[in-house]
Amino acid sequence: MFPHQLTDGRAFHIAQALRDGFDRHYTLFRRTSAEAKQRFEAADWHGQQRAQRERIEFYDMRVDEAVERLRTEFDANTLPMDVWQQVKLHFIGLLTDHHQPELAETFFNSVTTKVLHRSYFRNDFIFVRPALSTEYIENDEPAAAPTYRAYYPTRETLHETLTRIVDNFQLQRPFEDLPRDVGCVVHALEGEMSTARLRANFQIQVLASLFYRNKGAYLVGKVINGFSELGFALPILHTAEGRLVIDTALFGDDDLQMLFSFARAYFMVDMEIPSAYVQFLRSLMPRKPRSELYSALGLQKQGKNMFYRDLLYHQRHSSDRYRIAPGIKGMVMLVFDLPSFPYVFKVIKDFYPLQKDTTRELIKSKYLLVKTHDRVGRMADTLEYSNVAFPRARFEDELVAELKHFCPSLIEEDGDWLVIRHVYIERRMIPLNIFLQEATPQQLQHAVVEYGNAIKDLVAANIFPGDMLWKNFGVTRHGKVVFYDYDEIEYLTDCNFRRVPAPRNEEDEMSGEVWYAVGPKDVFPETFEPFLLGNPAVREVFMQHHADLLDAAFWQSHKERIAAGHVHDVFPYEPERRFHRRAAAALSPA
Repeated sequence: MFPHQLTDGRAFHIAQALRDGFDRHYTLFRRTSAEAKQRFEAADWHGQQRAQRERIEFYDMRVDEAVERLRTEFDANTLPMDVWQQVKLHFIGLLTDHHQPELAETFFNSVTTKVLHRSYFRNDFIFVRPALSTEYIENDEPAAAPTYRAYYPTRETLHETLTRIVDNFQLQRPFEDLPRDVGCVVHALEGEMSTARLRANFQIQVLASLFYRNKGAYLVGKVINGFSELGFALPILHTAEGRLVIDTALFGDDDLQMLFSFARAYFMVDMEIPSAYVQFLRSLMPRKPRSELYSALGLQKQGKNMFYRDLLYHQRHSSDRYRIAPGIKGMVMLVFDLPSFPYVFKVIKDFYPLQKDTTRELIKSKYLLVKTHDRVGRMADTLEYSNVAFPRARFEDELVAELKHFCPSLIEEDGDWLVIRHVYIERRMIPLNIFLQEATPQQLQHAVVEYGNAIKDLVAANIFPGDMLWKNFGVTRHGKVVFYDYDEIEYLTDCNFRRVPAPRNEEDEMSGEVWYAVGPKDVFPETFEPFLLGNPAVREVFMQHHADLLDAAFWQSHKERIAAGHVHDVFPYEPERRFHRRAAAALSPA
């Protein structure tokens, strides 16, 4: 129970130190996000990529700073539990008028769980549930911009209003032809609205910050007409000549779900009140979990916290049991799932077959690489947790036996709980090998084409997937093929792509052994064929659309372009959706 009085003077100062640590974090996080506008205007794509990577590291750095401060200034490891209860109460008071209370609560949890034993990870000591509402938070400072702006056009002034909306972002680089682009947006919007009559409350609401990612800036808003609402996003890109274009118009839940996909890098958005952005985005994508929206906005620790709350809530309201995940078992990961929950849980094994020359630390470094890289819609985001306590009764005995056999160093039974010391969690997809077995001819063709497209998108992002077997890719509900097995992933620029040398003699030709020298980073694309194309139907489609993936020259040419500084365009929409395909050619930085 909470103490009736706040009796310990140290508690307030500890709470203040925790709030100050969070405020420092969010100030730096927001500054980096706001500077994305200048990097976009300057076409500083490498700077944008670097800032994306560095921003992900900010949070853990600030947490470690706060832990160190609590230990050195307050001897936090020795404080009695009633002091920590008081710290939490003081912290709640300090957040009464805060603009990011939910993020501050998560920061509090991150720091205190590094200080406290996990037996105290309950509501008295940390924020298992949020203590403060994020509804209707406002920035009351006179010069503060609102979360979104509302515009009230008529059908006759729609072009003029949309032009004003774009101009209000004050991008410091001219458009190639803004009236032309806005005309295309108006035409597309009228097609979406069809013959709908404009209602009295016809309006366009637009979020106050652009969303920056890779080489694009996205204007995000919604059109309200009577009782109907239509979400939209306008991608703004550079042309090869350095001017700006609106590349297309995306409309509705499905388009926006693809834009905010869990398989894409986090956006950079300048937000004073992130909960208001999430609330706005939820009105556009009601099926999208809040946890994924926070992550998409770069607040992945908040996304992790909210996901874990969703998991606890789901466990309380379900009765099925965790099981070994269907499909081919991995060599380095033990994968399990809960059938009623759309995610999989991946635990690194303690030992691997001889052909897998790897270590736990190397595998973790590969997953971190994916976290900090542009995932270009082709690599699933992962949530990484430590010391997760699951109800033992909800685990099938076969799964527990496998965990104890393959991962004994990561498993601990604690009363009614099974504690896993380290686990990754990913969105569940249909493994591509299983999908192909059950697919119609049309579905098979689409999946094989998508598989090749996925690899080519990864190549454009400087990623060599390593193990390209079908089982390491999954199919999303939108039919996209996404890679999810990262233990052999490499930067493309670190690989050496070679042709298989011609045999020197008949003995070489007949030999079942490799007769030529192979370096540790050598890759021979023509050797992919026997492993991938045993199915004649798959082979036919693959060779028609993606035969170049078996040619070392394809890989080597992309490697050389990336090494020369080129940053590829990767679009979160189909190429035929683009208004002016000729205009938005890839721009190589100087």
